[in-house]
Amino acid sequence: MSGILYTMLPTPRLLILLLLAVPLIGGAALMPPLIWLAGFYVLLVAGMVISDLVITPKPGVITVERINDQKLSLGAENLVTLLITNASPRPLTFRLRDEYPDSFPSDAQFLSGVLPPLDLYEARYHVRPLKRGDYQFGDVVLRYQSLLGMLQRQVRFAASAAVQVYPNVLELRKYDLLARKGLLYEQGLRPARVYGQGGQFERLREYTPDDEFRHINWKATARRGSPIAAEFETERSQHVVCLIDTGRLMAPTIGEIAKLDYVINTALLLSYVASLKGDQVGMLTFADQVGSFLAPQRGRTQFQRMIEALYNVQAEAVEADHSSALAYLERKIRRRSLVVLFTDLATPDAARPLIAHMARLGRRHLPVCVTISDPNVHAALGMPTPDSHAAYTRAVAEDLRDERQTILDTLTRSGVIPIDVPADKLTISVVNTYLRLKAQGRL
Repeated sequence: MSGILYTMLPTPRLLILLLLAVPLIGGAALMPPLIWLAGFYVLLVAGMVISDLVITPKPGVITVERINDQKLSLGAENLVTLLITNASPRPLTFRLRDEYPDSFPSDAQFLSGVLPPLDLYEARYHVRPLKRGDYQFGDVVLRYQSLLGMLQRQVRFAASAAVQVYPNVLELRKYDLLARKGLLYEQGLRPARVYGQGGQFERLREYTPDDEFRHINWKATARRGSPIAAEFETERSQHVVCLIDTGRLMAPTIGEIAKLDYVINTALLLSYVASLKGDQVGMLTFADQVGSFLAPQRGRTQFQRMIEALYNVQAEAVEADHSSALAYLERKIRRRSLVVLFTDLATPDAARPLIAHMARLGRRHLPVCVTISDPNVHAALGMPTPDSHAAYTRAVAEDLRDERQTILDTLTRSGVIPIDVPADKLTISVVNTYLRLKAQGRL
């Protein structure tokens, strides 16, 4: 980036020096010889300003480069780095502002520091986008003080750049890092490699009381003289399909993030973990009609297709048509699959068609219905009731809780696995449910 515009600004020091000339000029009316002293003083200050201009490095010796991911992650702290280079032999004290998109919360509106001579300075800050989509960074404005402290130069560096806000891909990198370090359990997640009831033999090991009797390998037991169990890895290349409701019930925010964004982040991490285990992942979005559909496939390319398909999907102000979406899925996917539906449940009457279609889906597939519990209802359930208004609020919250529990119980009796958890536990609950089902051989 090169400076495209700069201006000169007086510092408080220069203003004070100029104000000191006022008494001398005013006193010249009473004592005319003071006019010579005033003139000398003004010339002295002017000489200092000119000297300051000469010895202070020019804007041309400064360059600024912004470094950031072209695809920022929704709701995450995305690092932005500014590399400021000083090609002059003198240090510079600076203050700058990067013109990041106005809708991005940031941990630093202004950055300041000292530029070493013939060196570079690395300034860092983070932005936290709250909505997916396309955005634009502006210029970088840098202000630095002259060496004698008389002036400040303000330089605008051309730095306009487009950026896209995607679902939280940083969470995927975090998962990989935790998996490599063996820290998944500390985050509430199971490790990616899970042994279970599948048909692929993995290894022999000593029998433990928790093992099933049918897993004892009698030949190895006879050779070793002690019980030896066979361990199997869960079967690979199964189908996992995420159905994402983009209707009006997914538009409200929880905290600063929309329900739909929590769902998309969770669906992507679930698909990522399933891909790591060799499963084929697919996706379907719908509101009052089917949006995008990706048939299950394996591999990194398929996962990238999912990210591109979801990065700018927005909630629509319409009622979601679960029936048509589930019917479409049944026509498209014949092989038994784990079908994870991300939606919301308003009332028992509105949920009745969904329950019926999910139950029918369960004849061939393994259906899971994922919803985000309402934090306002949970907060009202535990509130004290000092007056009639508080008592009424709590009573309504209890009715809503009971209605929702009735829906979840009906789903369970219909052969559907329900997951209803707060937004901050959504990802962990869904991924652990997938791993548990796979380990049990239910896929």
